[in-house]
Amino acid sequence: MAANPNIYLIGPMGAGKTTVGRRIAEIKGMQFIDSDQEIEKRTGVDISFIFDMEGEDGFRKRESDMIATLVNETNTVMATGGGVILESANRDLLSARGVVVYLETSLEQQLARTRNNRNRPLLEGSDDVEATLTQLMEERDPLYRSIADLTVKTGDQPARRLAREIVERLESIGTAEI
Repeated sequence: MAANPNIYLIGPMGAGKTTVGRRIAEIKGMQFIDSDQEIEKRTGVDISFIFDMEGEDGFRKRESDMIATLVNETNTVMATGGGVILESANRDLLSARGVVVYLETSLEQQLARTRNNRNRPLLEGSDDVEATLTQLMEERDPLYRSIADLTVKTGDQPARRLAREIVERLESIGTAEI
């Protein structure tokens, strides 16, 4: 039996990539990796600290290096950071090395899910979080869509149900050929 293709979850902050990714990995019997958590684990500091010390450009360089490493893993579900798609090299690697699933999320859901999370460097110090999230989505949505093999609206359904839906949809489109 052929190995499962890697599954890469993309989408904005608050889309549920980590939570849903863990559930997909459980269902499929695959390993789960969160690229942001891997950066934190390997550097020993949180992403906010990297942003403070190196700026967004420094973080994006680290993120690209991490993606280039992690796409070599097999039988993996990976949750990516919301801005991973800003670099064309990352988009190319994700597209070439697995199935890309875009978790499309409403602004209201993003606001609710990011409200109490302090580890969101692009929201820290924002006077208008809603405007910041809207601007990020306007910039990034076309990039998410450009590499997505499957786009799924997250809605209000529980992560486990959403994960099952994604697995079923991937199986129905025959991801082994992607």
